[in-house]
Amino acid sequence: MAKKKKEKKGGKRMKKKELAELMASYFYARPADSVTLKQLYTGLNLTTHPLKMLCADTVEEMLEDGFLTMTEPGHYQLNDKGQVMTGTFQRKSNGRNCFLPDGGGEPVLIAERNSAHAMNNDKVKVALCARRRRHEAEGQVIEIIERANTTLVGRLKVTRNYAFLLTETNTLGYDVFIPKDKLKGGKDGDKVVARITEWPEEARNPFGEVVDVLGQAGDNTTEMHAILAEYGLPYAYPVNVEAAAEKISAEITPEDYAEREDCRDVVTFTIDPRDAKDFDDALSIRQLKPGLWEVGVHIADVSHYVKEGSVIDKEALKRATSVYLVDRTIPMLPERLCNFICSLRPDEEKLAYSVLFQLNDRAEVKDYRIRHTVIKSNRRFAYEEAQDIIETGQGDYHEEILTLNRLAQQLRERRLAGGAINFDRCEVRFEIDETGKPVSVYFKESKEANKLIEEFMLLANRTVAEHVGKVPRNKKPKVLPYRIHDLPDPDKLDNLNQFIARFGYKIRTGGSKVEVAKSINRLLGDISGKKEQNLIETVSLRAMQKARYSIHNIGHYGLAFDFYTHFTSPIRRYPDLMVHRLLTRYEAGGRTAQADKYEPMCEHSSAMEQIAANAERASIKYKQVEFMSERLGMVFDGVISGVTEWGLYVEINENKCEGMIAMRDLGDDYYEFDEKNYCLMGRRRHRKYSLGDPLKIKVARANLEKKQLDFVLADD
Repeated sequence: MAKKKKEKKGGKRMKKKELAELMASYFYARPADSVTLKQLYTGLNLTTHPLKMLCADTVEEMLEDGFLTMTEPGHYQLNDKGQVMTGTFQRKSNGRNCFLPDGGGEPVLIAERNSAHAMNNDKVKVALCARRRRHEAEGQVIEIIERANTTLVGRLKVTRNYAFLLTETNTLGYDVFIPKDKLKGGKDGDKVVARITEWPEEARNPFGEVVDVLGQAGDNTTEMHAILAEYGLPYAYPVNVEAAAEKISAEITPEDYAEREDCRDVVTFTIDPRDAKDFDDALSIRQLKPGLWEVGVHIADVSHYVKEGSVIDKEALKRATSVYLVDRTIPMLPERLCNFICSLRPDEEKLAYSVLFQLNDRAEVKDYRIRHTVIKSNRRFAYEEAQDIIETGQGDYHEEILTLNRLAQQLRERRLAGGAINFDRCEVRFEIDETGKPVSVYFKESKEANKLIEEFMLLANRTVAEHVGKVPRNKKPKVLPYRIHDLPDPDKLDNLNQFIARFGYKIRTGGSKVEVAKSINRLLGDISGKKEQNLIETVSLRAMQKARYSIHNIGHYGLAFDFYTHFTSPIRRYPDLMVHRLLTRYEAGGRTAQADKYEPMCEHSSAMEQIAANAERASIKYKQVEFMSERLGMVFDGVISGVTEWGLYVEINENKCEGMIAMRDLGDDYYEFDEKNYCLMGRRRHRKYSLGDPLKIKVARANLEKKQLDFVLADD
């Protein structure tokens, strides 16, 4: 006799956890309904006696947990007396959305059914459901207070009758339906920016319209613009701002010469990357007497040309920073200003804002002055040219460069002895052909020429910050945007110590901040040249706080400075422009600026700096995937750079490209994730894959849309 076919859902055998989740979904969907057990059995299609008994038991537990409330004997309702909070909604494509309360606190799960179609980073009001024991906090969006951004970047799929935007982000699990009359000329396969126009409650997919067509997917410029659009960054300059820049005169007037210190006769030069076009800093040096040098740090005087509140200034504030993708720069200022008028180009007289130091042979500052100047650069050096002079002792202005290098090395030595942390990261760079295709990988290392410039820029930034911020005890300092860096989180330092112990290293996690910093420097020295260097440097950086801008000075931990600001790059950073303006105002005897005006600008600049860094990383990742897409099937040596519950991240040694070996591709065993020890452990064979382990991998797949590389283990 044939067995009776099991009924769907409630008719089949169910575990208690599965039934509890089904019941929770039922009550979440009907927050205002009061239901009896009988109605619950019917609503959940519970047809067997064991399931009904299990349901009744679970209802009692939910009452005890406070998840349900009894409105009258035998009638049950979702307990909506939970807390109502405002915060940020974070959308996930797997439906396990997240709510981050304002002011901090534990994240709250928002299931898709309770999201009210909120979009990523929307400001929302959430009702927290009473938390059940042994269950994570869960909530329901009851109001969307403010939309963060309704635009998305994706690829068009156009058919005869309809069109969809296919997104590759991990924030939206649904394609966006686009009516044929809302395509704005977009064709099948085009990358576009689209805007969500509505998301009806009953509809699975949101509705949208195309805002801008970027071009055919796979084209280099299209993909770079898509990355910018994905992060909400501009990829074109407004015509009216460009027009305003064209009207600015580059002429230096007799009044300009009269008001400024004339430094045109002092040997001055710039040292920059070989492909740089905007030169915003220059160095000068002359001997005042035996054992005493005047070193000038000259910075482009952008504030002379960009007036506060002008159309150019408003656009610069909005952007807050230049963005450096792999193959292009998206400047903060229009090209006429950043590459021509303000840029300290050789053999051209330029307006600068300068800090002129008197240094003895031990690189001790005996005196300084801050002045508006006129300068004339004698020579433009690439870092490689300056480095060659340092190494050989021969070349243009070799005496000046060698003296500056000697002074810079002493400044650096003292700074590190004072507790500055010495992160010298190796950066991945690509040689790009004329079509934007990566043809080779190289590593950008910081050599003596780079460090020469770095030390004098640090000295100028620190001096300007002290000049304004260092006041007698009974006096209040005037408002200034500082570059601040907080002490590392003690828990993160402990975690770092536990992690590096696996490689035989240790650091101090207690004691004075100088002692902790020196132990981190010792670690960075010990790992130099070792296979685990890149990995430990990455993990160490994650233990540090992020530097940011604020008018509330707490010092800069990483540099071991009590006062630090950004003064030296006003062409590419808005905070430097703020500092120039305030310094000019205070030098003229002006009153302190409004704190409530400058702190929001500092916060905005910090946020835009982070967004720009994310976009820069995304462009590097795209080029890495593009580079490796022509190396499918090839075998490389790598090191495990990340361990997660879904697989292993592996970084290739020779080019630093990172990909993943998915758990499903570790086919020789069933592997479990050991979070505490950063490893995967096989159940049967007990093979262990740990962070930092060497591996031989084969490149299996390269997905440019998702910027993902898939590896598999190479055969031994």
